[in-house]
Amino acid sequence: LRPSIRVAALSHLPVLYIFTHDSVGVGEDGPTHQPVETCSGLRVIPGLDVIRPADQEETAGAYIAALWRTDGPTALLLTRQKVPGIPNLSARQRREGTLRGGYVVRQETGPLKTILIGTGSELQHALKAADELGAGTRVVSMPCLERFDRQSSGYRDSVLPAGCSRRVAIEAGVSGLWWKYVGTAGAVVAIDQFGKSAPGDQVMEDLGMTAAKVVEAARALS
Repeated sequence: LRPSIRVAALSHLPVLYIFTHDSVGVGEDGPTHQPVETCSGLRVIPGLDVIRPADQEETAGAYIAALWRTDGPTALLLTRQKVPGIPNLSARQRREGTLRGGYVVRQETGPLKTILIGTGSELQHALKAADELGAGTRVVSMPCLERFDRQSSGYRDSVLPAGCSRRVAIEAGVSGLWWKYVGTAGAVVAIDQFGKSAPGDQVMEDLGMTAAKVVEAARALS
């Protein structure tokens, strides 16, 4: 499939690709079927938008983004796990945020100290971690890196202000592409290894895809 996606991107074709197994959460299928590198591998194809939504409204926004796009292909990476809806945001806010690639899903209620970035089924862990880290914590959903990078510098700075270098990103996949958002002073909670054969929730727990790991990473930052 990858060669055809590459040709679609090269030819600027508005094709929609839908992937249904986005992480090690597929569980007992084991490491041969757990795509730890697939998401980032797709993201490095020039001209391809890769959208990994976190809930039902981000998924709706992802479909809208794909159907509205006329200058290249879009890949939707969907999860098999049950995920909670993003609280306290309207359907419109979540859909529009997805169209922009990244947006604030929880605003800090005190002086900004920490930014947590999540995507897909791991956004829920960033939100839970923010509860423990306190009022100075902002949570950002980043369903599509490519769309976010195309936004104006003003918008990108409003979501990820340069003045806050204490940042943690979490995704159930390889860490490489996330460093451009967290910087050298930040941290990435990711999976830089192949998965395991076990129930999906257990695999996620064993490989550190938890709110506790996000809290630990954030507190370890100076």
